Order: sequence, then C-alpha cells, then structure tokens
Amino acid sequence: MTHEYVNTENAPRAVGPYSQAVKVGSMVFVSGQLPLDPGSGEMIGDDAATQAAQCLKNILAILETEWLSASDIVKATIYLKDMNDFASVNEVYATFFNSNYPARVCIEVARLPKDALVEIDAIASS
Repeated sequence: MTHEYVNTENAPRAVGPYSQAVKVGSMVFVSGQLPLDPGSGEMIGDDAATQAAQCLKNILAILETEWLSASDIVKATIYLKDMNDFASVNEVYATFFNSNYPARVCIEVARLPKDALVEIDAIASS
C-alpha cells in the first residue's frame, strides 16, 4: 500500500525529523502536536487546558488538508506532564468532538519537547 506525507503551513513545522502526518490508504496518522503557534512557532498558553486546545487545533489543521475533521478521528493519545491536569484537559478535549468520541489513551510523561505541558497525536480515517 502506498503512502503520502501530509504537511501544511496551518500547523507548526515539525520540531524534529518527522512529518506532520502520513496518509496510508484511508488512514491519516498525525504526529504528536505540541501547543505551538503555526506562524511564530512559539508555545501557546501557560496551563494544560489552553495548551491542549492548541494541540487539537493543530491536529485539525493537518486533517483539514485531507478534508477530514474531528469526527474522523478514531484514536487519540494525550501525553500530560502532570496527571493532575487530566480533568481540565478532558473539559477542553470534549469541546472538539460531538458525543461520539474516539478511542483514547492519556498518560503522564516525565517530560515533553519544548517543556510543553501537553502533546496530542491522532489517527483519523475517511
């Protein structure tokens, strides 16, 4: 099966040697998105909820290049610097989806790139 690399200027550039997303058939695998402003590359927000919202906006910007939306996300992984932010991140996360939520994992990690509080990746399907 062939694959294609997905990139957009509407989401932050990769901070390492990886693509924003890779499309394989009808599946789009979105790399972990940090809470970075696409234009400046600067971190958005000082709290996990604000950072989670920016991560999700970045994911949606990437998916839009493939004519996909939040309703096409089938799996997400949330990486939290502090599990005490779980409730506030959930609150923001829920606003990006209708009542049909994707499968999800949420884990606490020791450290994230650029010392972010949140990073989120996703898999979508058309």
